[in-house]
Amino acid sequence: MPWKETDKMDQRIEFALRALRTSNFREICREYGISAKTGYKWRERFLRYGWEGMAEESRRPHGHADQLGEAVVCEMVRLKQAHPHWGPRKIQALYRRQHGGEVPSESSFKRVLERAGLTTKRRLRRAEQGGRLATGRKAQKPNDIWTVDFKGWWKDPQGLRVEPLTVRDEHSRMLLEMRILADSCGQTVRACFERLFGQHGLPGAIRSDNGAPFASGALLGLSRLSAWWLALGIDLERNRPGCPQDNGAHERLHRDVRIELEAGRVGRDQAAFDQWRQEYNHERPHEALGMKTPAEVYERSERSYAGTPEDLEYGGSQTRRVNKRTGQIRYQSQPIFITTALGGWSVGLKAQQNGLIEVWFSQLLLGHIDPETCGFLAARPGSEEAGQEQDKLCNL
Repeated sequence: MPWKETDKMDQRIEFALRALRTSNFREICREYGISAKTGYKWRERFLRYGWEGMAEESRRPHGHADQLGEAVVCEMVRLKQAHPHWGPRKIQALYRRQHGGEVPSESSFKRVLERAGLTTKRRLRRAEQGGRLATGRKAQKPNDIWTVDFKGWWKDPQGLRVEPLTVRDEHSRMLLEMRILADSCGQTVRACFERLFGQHGLPGAIRSDNGAPFASGALLGLSRLSAWWLALGIDLERNRPGCPQDNGAHERLHRDVRIELEAGRVGRDQAAFDQWRQEYNHERPHEALGMKTPAEVYERSERSYAGTPEDLEYGGSQTRRVNKRTGQIRYQSQPIFITTALGGWSVGLKAQQNGLIEVWFSQLLLGHIDPETCGFLAARPGSEEAGQEQDKLCNL
């Protein structure tokens, strides 16, 4: 491939970057139509002087302030090859952590990695509007909100299904758990969360999608797992149906898992997932954290986990226990269906001035009973009344 006079410098840069990564140097030289001697010369110039070294030697400035030495360029390329899915800013932060001192600018990292063909452009998705059971809160500190989801499954080389559960602190980006479970049943996931709560304490809220076991088609999407979270005093934050972008940061985590683990067909090897999580938490810098790692920002919750309460208290209000089999309570000797997701738990009843009876489970308003008809009107998922209204609970 003869070099054209009009773009010699660009082709020399392209050649030098490829030469740094190839295991067959002479083959690259033949591809560009130059001798090995010439190839070594241009590679050496690039390592010693950076971009400017690719110009004709008589035009090359002496002592240029932005020259990148051989060791610097090689280290930039090495770090990127070690972390092929990290962007220039993360590579720069990692370089600073490992070497300190004077560090090339982000734009220098970007130019080197782009020239080497080691970067890709991101595609952004546009969020849509819609209703959901949520307060719209955003995490302001560690443990304000945890996010949870199952990574979409893949098959390992033996044909076994791999579908890790991932739990992440929204504020610090700390990946609290990434675990291969025996199944995705509520009880199995609950056991995983019991370990997490014992280790890290309780979050203020948990954000999830509307699928099992986190939610169901029952009243306000409650499942037995999410009812347990509520009983522990944890609020629920839900995505809008069909809108995974509502939990966009968690989806971005899953994108990294897909590229770095799924693409390599990593199987049901918990040690491999633990190693990846260790790097994610303790080595990988995050732009939203000022290039700190999640472990540098995260801290244990002030709310300790003391186990599941035997029952819930609602002050001086009336209480009714939800039948485990039928999901009903009895009011004025009449059966009223609530949901089987709350079977075995008690709900609180609070009379209102308009004559209706509010029905509460923990800090969540479920709906209203009309005493005249003993009919139950569920709270609307997208309405304010379905949210977690702590001020009302103080009066229960």
